[in-house]
Amino acid sequence: MITIIRDYSKSYNDLNKAMKKLEANIPASMKGFTDLHKASIAKGALSTKTKELISLGIAITVRCDGCIAYHVHDSLQAGAKAEEILETIGVAILMGGGPSVVYGCEAMEALNQFVVLEN
Repeated sequence: MITIIRDYSKSYNDLNKAMKKLEANIPASMKGFTDLHKASIAKGALSTKTKELISLGIAITVRCDGCIAYHVHDSLQAGAKAEEILETIGVAILMGGGPSVVYGCEAMEALNQFVVLEN
């Protein structure tokens, strides 16, 4: 049995609230970030799902807890299947080594939590 290290749904919601507060304090910077995010994730030659999976792989390799919560959630919202997320974790481990194994476990736990919430 895996002990839940963090509540990824809560992390996702808390991060959304914090970003809204940050936006209130630095609106121009956050508008720039939001516009960049929307443009970068929008469907183009790559699907939004593929771009979210890439983002998740990067989140794991740079060891960003909040990014993992966000991109597991958003990958699922973009239509990614659990198997695709798990394969993304595998590629991130390839590229990031041992620390990515630890954060890959975190991403897998986030996936498990979000999938439970959807059912």
